[in-house]
Amino acid sequence: MNRKRVLSVFCFLLAVTVIGMVMDPVSVPPDLTLVSARAPAISAGSAILIDASDGTVLYEYNADKKMSPASTTKIMTAMVTLDICRELGIGLDSEILVPKEAEGVEGYSLYLKTGERVCLEELLYGLMLQSGNDAASALAAALGGSTENFLERMNRRAEELGCENTHFVNPHGLYDAEHYTTARELAVIAREAMKDENFRRIAAARKWSSEDVGEAGRTFVNKNKTVFQYEGGNGIKIGYTKASGRTLVASAARGDIRLIAVVLNDGDWFADAYALMDFGFEVLGETHDFEKEKEDAA
Repeated sequence: MNRKRVLSVFCFLLAVTVIGMVMDPVSVPPDLTLVSARAPAISAGSAILIDASDGTVLYEYNADKKMSPASTTKIMTAMVTLDICRELGIGLDSEILVPKEAEGVEGYSLYLKTGERVCLEELLYGLMLQSGNDAASALAAALGGSTENFLERMNRRAEELGCENTHFVNPHGLYDAEHYTTARELAVIAREAMKDENFRRIAAARKWSSEDVGEAGRTFVNKNKTVFQYEGGNGIKIGYTKASGRTLVASAARGDIRLIAVVLNDGDWFADAYALMDFGFEVLGETHDFEKEKEDAA
């Protein structure tokens, strides 16, 4: 092969490499550069996949675009609720009186009645599994002193986590143009929430029933199919409104690997989240094996 031919081939390969780097949406950290796996094609308007152990981004697409979170908002609602419970030193078996503003909230509901006594644990399971908008309103008004105060805490908590493109105007996620977040920041919020033992237990539950029997009792089945369908699935929240589209924050753990996937405005939400997590387990699994081989050879 003559010199011009060699130079042409070299330039061609260099161009292909550069184009691949620009077009490939995968954000691969330095320790994963030897991994040959590639992320799947998905249909989300915005998405991200992170290693939940340290927050490393394994994949992102439009991850900083402001989007409507729908009921994935309730991740922050639950987190602030648990924060307040710790501050006040009250257990989840404590009861509150359902405030008037919580009755009849549109969307998914626990059918709470004004003045009804309900324990915090029931409201949290109803919030996360049943996606009760009335549960969100009840928790916000009762624990915040007012819904406005609770929302202030939600937004302050987001700021503390460095979420500059997140703003909440309600505790349940019903659509509002001023109620938004990004895939990246929702992943940050989800990762923080999953550090709480009570949150993890609630988000991972497939089903929950109150101790009451008969008509007074309630049973919730988790609407997040991740905990039923995906190997290692352990949370955390789905959401949907017509204006927001389908939103999902999914998490799973296998061995020492823990992942969080966020897909927003995604008609194929579960399949796409599962595909991203499959990719993540492949990438981190291969990297783990590679590191182990290096240790064994040392």
